[in-house]
Amino acid sequence: MHRTLAVVALVSMVTVGEPASAAHVPRHAPSKDACSSLASRWQRSQCESFHNSAPGDEYFGRMKMSYLGIDNTAHDVAIEAGAYTTNPGLITRLEFADEALRQWEQRYPGDPQLARSYFLMIEVYRKVYTQDAQQRAWAYMQHVIHAYPSSYFAKILRIDVARGFTEHWFASPQTCPAKPPPFETTTPTPPGQPKVVVIIPPCVQPQTPEPDESESPVPEESATPAPEVTPL
Repeated sequence: MHRTLAVVALVSMVTVGEPASAAHVPRHAPSKDACSSLASRWQRSQCESFHNSAPGDEYFGRMKMSYLGIDNTAHDVAIEAGAYTTNPGLITRLEFADEALRQWEQRYPGDPQLARSYFLMIEVYRKVYTQDAQQRAWAYMQHVIHAYPSSYFAKILRIDVARGFTEHWFASPQTCPAKPPPFETTTPTPPGQPKVVVIIPPCVQPQTPEPDESESPVPEESATPAPEVTPL
């Protein structure tokens, strides 16, 4: 919707205040004069947004996802994850969307919708209780804050970071010891870094190997004494 409005606004600006040649400015390398000579700050902002935005019919990543496909994947996986997840299928879908998102930013680093898409990825990564996903959520929080500082989502994340962010992931299952382990452990972290809570999964009972029937000894047959013969 915002991209359609931006196109309409740019067409009206070019028709009223710009020569016809300005309408043919390439999308990937806009001329500064195409936007800087416009009358109001809002017009210049809309013009720059139009030139920096990825087209709706351009696709990214191995799965050829549009910017809408990236957002929809993050939204759907966040719902399917529930409170938290370690489902490999959901993680794989998220990885494809993440790859497409990073390629989108490489091609259109000034796209105003990138901050929103990164925010959606952060929210779903926070529900994936693996070390990689939790650390990626923290890294993307810092990225949005520094790369898009004036965006609405950067303001939300700055508040979130100030309140404190805690990473959660599951430890690898271990063999049950004599004394039951705690449910979770908190590791100390340096200032400016998130807290880390490692969740201890249920331990695995050691398995006693079953005897191989093929190698079991075959009992010997007991010798039966011959019957006595009475002479006639």
